[in-house]
Amino acid sequence: MNEIQKDELMKALHDCMEACNRCFDECLKEDDVKMMEACIRIDRECADVCSFTEQAVSRDSPFLDEYLKTCVVVCKACADECGQHDHDHCQHCADMCKKCADVCERFIA
Repeated sequence: MNEIQKDELMKALHDCMEACNRCFDECLKEDDVKMMEACIRIDRECADVCSFTEQAVSRDSPFLDEYLKTCVVVCKACADECGQHDHDHCQHCADMCKKCADVCERFIA
């Protein structure tokens, strides 16, 4: 993977992590937080997986393919969950998760 590709991957992971963190935070402010429980949980999972995977990319981890595969699964699950909610933050998160999953899939060897 060249530096341009590495930068693209790290940006997608970082943007997704930020969107998930923002969605997580905004969901906690909703009137019916209980209704948002599944969204909040998957937002946290996805943000953590993206952050960890970004670190793995930066250090050229020998396990990068495995981390990317996990990231794809979690990002797709987060996109599915967030996509069910009409809130702008959920829709933005779903879009960022889909983009991140697509980018990660391109870099799996």
